[in-house]
Amino acid sequence: MSTISQLVHFPCVSLSSSPPQRQFSPRPSTLAVANRGIASGIACGSRIRHGKPGRCLRPVFRVRAGEDGEGVPEEGEEEPVSGAAAAGGAAVAVAEEEKEEPPKELLEIARLKKELVDSFYGTDRGLRATSETRAEIVELITQLEAKNPTPAPTEALTMLNGKWILAYTSFAQLFPLFARGTLPLVKVEEISQTIDSENFTVQNCVLFSGPLATSSFSTNAKFEVRSPKRVQIKFEEGIIGTPKLTDSIVLPENVDFLGQRIDLTPFKGLISSVQDTASSVARTISSQPPIKFSLSNNNAESWLLTTYLDEELRISRGDGGSIFVLIKEGSSLLSL
Repeated sequence: MSTISQLVHFPCVSLSSSPPQRQFSPRPSTLAVANRGIASGIACGSRIRHGKPGRCLRPVFRVRAGEDGEGVPEEGEEEPVSGAAAAGGAAVAVAEEEKEEPPKELLEIARLKKELVDSFYGTDRGLRATSETRAEIVELITQLEAKNPTPAPTEALTMLNGKWILAYTSFAQLFPLFARGTLPLVKVEEISQTIDSENFTVQNCVLFSGPLATSSFSTNAKFEVRSPKRVQIKFEEGIIGTPKLTDSIVLPENVDFLGQRIDLTPFKGLISSVQDTASSVARTISSQPPIKFSLSNNNAESWLLTTYLDEELRISRGDGGSIFVLIKEGSSLLSL
């Protein structure tokens, strides 16, 4: 019986009607299986041979001895695969197909984010947005807020960590700041917000640049969690960064001012004559510490409601319903 229990694991073929040989023969040896329980466990590749009338049909199989003494299938036969194994393979294949295709919800969010960032083109962070463009932006923001993957942002503070670049806002008090970038030779390079969730600090920073120097203005604040979406912000100090003068002063060929194009070519000779002096001044000024001042009045507080948050995009609403759309530094959305 122990021999039969080992052999039932091999594939089976039909049994010859000739009696078993007493001596070893290279031809395949045969063994009848009379036990129906064992026979039912044999792979379905076995064939049933009809016996004499009135006798029961018996499933049979054939094995042959290999060189190592173990039974091997007849040549040309394939080793059967159990139904459970085949079903398991199919399940794995289906699972792999499902992993390859992202969920429709994620695809829809990705599409909305791209459309939103594309709608910012030419708006100068919201300063030059037309009423039609603003309405389109608000509609896209509303759709994204309805699909917010982080319904409780203040409970996922680590996602808020890092530097966020302002891409768009409807906050009118920032528009005069943006307008400074329209002055000749002055440009607002970047407006950013850096959050440290471990120390509960926020730093807002504006970076200016010109042909002679770059400078920055920033505010440092503390924040407190007031709800799953809302934080209270209290500004503590303002910082005027030390101007960093460039060693090499480069002027553009011309600038537009009040609708007039001004040629700056005549000034290039003057700039070249004071180049050495400018380099010395640049090193002296750049070595000075930044100027700090306190912000301790009642107007130095605000609150912020985060209505959408993922790894690369954050949408917040502030006092008066103003909207802020920020993109995480390093995100591919910044290059769209």
